[in-house]
Amino acid sequence: MVKSVVGEETRLQFAENRLFQSNLLAQVGLVVGKLSSGLDRGFVYDLVPTAPTDDGRLPCSLPEIVGGSGRDDKRKGSKGGGGKSPAEAPAPLIIDVDWVAEHARQVARLLLGGMHVVGIYVWTSESSFKASSLVLWQTVREVAQATPFYENDPQERLLVHASYSPRRWTCRNCILASTNVSTNLRPCDFKWGKLLGSLQLFRCIYKFDQRLPIIGGPKNEAFKDVLREAISDQRKELKNCTKALIDGKLVNEDLQCILEGTHEVELLLPFMNKVSSYAFKEEEIVGLLVFTGVIHASAYLCPKETVSEAISEVKEDIINSLQSRLEIICEEAGLTDSSVSSSIESEKETSFDGVNCQSILNMLKFNCTLSFPRRVLIPWLGNVFVCDYLQPSETLEVLGSHCGEMMAMESPIDNKSVLEVEKEVASLTIRSFWDAALGRSAPLADCSGRHGADQRSGGSESKGSSSSSLIAIAVLLFAILVGWIITRTLVH
Repeated sequence: MVKSVVGEETRLQFAENRLFQSNLLAQVGLVVGKLSSGLDRGFVYDLVPTAPTDDGRLPCSLPEIVGGSGRDDKRKGSKGGGGKSPAEAPAPLIIDVDWVAEHARQVARLLLGGMHVVGIYVWTSESSFKASSLVLWQTVREVAQATPFYENDPQERLLVHASYSPRRWTCRNCILASTNVSTNLRPCDFKWGKLLGSLQLFRCIYKFDQRLPIIGGPKNEAFKDVLREAISDQRKELKNCTKALIDGKLVNEDLQCILEGTHEVELLLPFMNKVSSYAFKEEEIVGLLVFTGVIHASAYLCPKETVSEAISEVKEDIINSLQSRLEIICEEAGLTDSSVSSSIESEKETSFDGVNCQSILNMLKFNCTLSFPRRVLIPWLGNVFVCDYLQPSETLEVLGSHCGEMMAMESPIDNKSVLEVEKEVASLTIRSFWDAALGRSAPLADCSGRHGADQRSGGSESKGSSSSSLIAIAVLLFAILVGWIITRTLVH
């Protein structure tokens, strides 16, 4: 359980200056940091404000203040204390909980390993904070549900309060398992320090090549469900990986990360580490999903954390990255009704979620391929990076409107500083079962809709391969006939 929290002083000071200059009565945002169960400490790297809603409303506001208006800045005092305005009556905050949770989900997608959405912060007076325990608890809970941890979730999150009346910072540990609002907000020691400069970076290139059967008939699966199953299998395989090479050396898992700089990680997967087993009838299997690619994973750790925690964070980053790419594909297809559905000739429009693999095989008569979004790294704070994902048709120009807004970056993103670390794009291919079993290479259909020319050229290739097969069969029959005649002649 987190007993003390350390915040990056440069970012907290920046947030304090920004908030006091804004003249806002209330603001809510996300706490980006790390909860270390091994150290029983929490780390706050930055505070990311939640932007206004689509219709321009603030996600956090106060009703009209009884007996006065505005902030009582005259008696805000020092950071450690101060007076309370007698004219200020307690007023509970009004928070758009769903909007804050959605912002948290989007931000969590951009964070690398070792960086998490660990709670929320709120900017309001002490009296309003005390009057808002229920809505704050609901907001923390919804944010936690929108951004679950990979494994061993501690079921606790942070609530940071920046008060302007009196002027001070406090932090509370929210116990998610508790249902008693009055006791689940536990005060914890909160101090400022220097964190970002001491973080260590662990990088890993993870290659995967997975094959899953596509089930037809009454068990026919949706396209997205097959992909989720593939990612789930990757999670199970990585869970069995407990050792890794750090900078080419096998080190003790309990060793603290005391070496500075960037470290290369090579995960040592157990031999024959295939946890999935399938048992289906022959008539149920209609195809094969080939899921291959390369993931560029990264994780940031504090110096006192152990090597085992570094390995765990790298594995978490791999799985989160795969899940984020699948979510992006689903969202894009749901909005534009394109991607896979555009390549399926159907009388009614079908979204990505409703597309099943058997319909692709039956209706297209072609193998189908789909490229996953590729990860790029973007400078964030000092030497710390965040990531974003680009579709095959997108360019670096879209990063400013998405990553810049989600992370509330102060300066525009310089495309020259963006690292395009993934040259080999992760992709999946849907193949006919017998094409895969017999090693036949059927023509590919582009699931993004750019498949007309490929289909036409594929048709001629298919005809050519059919002619070659007929010639081979004829030669084989002729050879058998000649052999039979020679045998008969020698016998007589």
